[in-house]
Amino acid sequence: MLTPSRRLSELRASDVLDHLSETSILILPIGAVEQHGPHLPFNTDLVVANACAQAVVAKVGEELDLWLLESLAFSKSNEHLGTPGTIWLGPETMLATLDDIGRSVAATPVKKLGFINGHGGNSSLLNVACRELRINHGLQTFLLHPSLPPDQGGPSTTEELGMGIHGGMGETSLMMHLRPELVRLDLASRNIPEHLAENRHVKFGGTVSFGWLAHDFGPDGHIGDPTGSTAERGAQLMDAAVTNLCESFAEIAQFRFT
Repeated sequence: MLTPSRRLSELRASDVLDHLSETSILILPIGAVEQHGPHLPFNTDLVVANACAQAVVAKVGEELDLWLLESLAFSKSNEHLGTPGTIWLGPETMLATLDDIGRSVAATPVKKLGFINGHGGNSSLLNVACRELRINHGLQTFLLHPSLPPDQGGPSTTEELGMGIHGGMGETSLMMHLRPELVRLDLASRNIPEHLAENRHVKFGGTVSFGWLAHDFGPDGHIGDPTGSTAERGAQLMDAAVTNLCESFAEIAQFRFT
């Protein structure tokens, strides 16, 4: 559990200038509320982003002067728009929301803002937002993931042919570790576009990206093989994510342009 002093929202207005400075780093966890197949809950990405952010701040918050913002639950999830219950922001709305958050951060002494992004569908837009916040508000902005999504060059299991990108073994194992009561592994099934693995360029994680919707790959909406997921694997993935994020924030704390 975090002490109140590391959650910005739990400070009083009279405390802000006593606690925040130019060396402080604000962390905004960004999740999603979107379908994750029949076996995982809508809040999977939000649970993972929150857990990682809280663990990092609890572990190195005092050392690196990290402060946790309240999470952004809804984000760009329109690749899942065909499933009732998915709640998504359009790209213009999300960029405007992040700009407003950046404007608010810039009113404090803080100069650095890091996004811990739990939803791979946000990544392209968040890279745009990082540049825009630099331009519009002078902030140093950073995009981090618990682990780089496989469709963006990150790792995936050999069983999934490198394509466990949504509701697959990694996410399912993490949820079995973090929120096992929300997982229905008995409903899990393998769903992988195996023909794409034969491609050299046009595939998830290949050199040629492509626009896609979750239901392009089948009615259940997940892409991967969650059937072999375990809580033990999830614990290992969580430990690795927190270690990598802590190392990344240590570099962010020292980061300068020149």
